[in-house]
Amino acid sequence: MRALRLLGWGLLAVAVAAWLAVVEVFWLPLRVGPVLVPVSLVAAVVGNLVLVSWAHRLSGSRVVAVLPAVVWLVVAIGASVRRPEGDLLITGATTATQLVGLGFLLVGVLAASFAVGRALSRPVPSGSGSGGAR
Repeated sequence: MRALRLLGWGLLAVAVAAWLAVVEVFWLPLRVGPVLVPVSLVAAVVGNLVLVSWAHRLSGSRVVAVLPAVVWLVVAIGASVRRPEGDLLITGATTATQLVGLGFLLVGVLAASFAVGRALSRPVPSGSGSGGAR
């Protein structure tokens, strides 16, 4: 039963993290008039910190807590590599887009690694099925 519950939390964490990472990547070129608005940087930091923390708190598993960070990294790296068809999502057409793209990758990885480190350093919640009463 516990394995099924962890699988459910893991799938939910992966789905939410993948959706948020894709949205953040598509927000990278967001402009208001001629001004580039770096909403993706804020979303990457907040999203990675919150998703890892929630996944750890709700599932009680360190493995499930790491999944959102790994999924975010896979999506971000995948978006920064040119496909055989020539598609590239994290571009560097101008200096501003280069800075926002690099900043997105940098702050996203830093926030994810900080959140994972914090989740891994917390004690694992005791399971109800351990059997030993004190």
